[in-house]
Amino acid sequence: MSRLVTHPIEDHAVPLNTTRAAEGLPRRRFTVAEIEAFVETGVIPEEERFELIGGEIVPMSPKGMTHERIKMWLMEELVRNLPRQFATNPETTFRLSEDTFLEPDFVVFDRASGLERLDGGTCLLAIEIGLSSLGYDRGRKAEIYASFGVKELWVVDGRRLETRVFREPGAEGYGLVRDVAAGETLEPQGVSGFRLRLEEFEIFEG
Repeated sequence: MSRLVTHPIEDHAVPLNTTRAAEGLPRRRFTVAEIEAFVETGVIPEEERFELIGGEIVPMSPKGMTHERIKMWLMEELVRNLPRQFATNPETTFRLSEDTFLEPDFVVFDRASGLERLDGGTCLLAIEIGLSSLGYDRGRKAEIYASFGVKELWVVDGRRLETRVFREPGAEGYGLVRDVAAGETLEPQGVSGFRLRLEEFEIFEG
């Protein structure tokens, strides 16, 4: 397995409503169904942002205005330029197993397979926009995507507008990892007919 670039996993910002009091002790493992029930009954507020990884609830960092501007632009580009056979959904609850779900900024999948059957095998492209969470998105979170067979992951650096592209998922992570500068064209392997250049966001902002 070859990697074009390697970087250490950087720490990501941890929200205040977390605890390490049980560090090293057994924790109760939650399922996706249980968490959904907690949200539906109001035990967990619907607006609270978190992911479930291996049965553990992982709070997510708040999203700032830069993140939201990039997300809005990406949404417009995806809706406008994706060929009709593909569909996208922002911040969907991406159910990967009975005890794991993530909330990527975007997923792209074949329209014929539908959102109901979205999983690691049917997701053609996942997109994450990282600022305070950039190290986590490029590190541990990319490993999770790979372990569930997500074919391609883009992690956009919200400050530099550089995109780290991950392909060839496997049990030990992605076999192909490369950085794409803002001025270079991004082309997902499984989504023919779609192209993107992050430098156009700078033009849009200007």
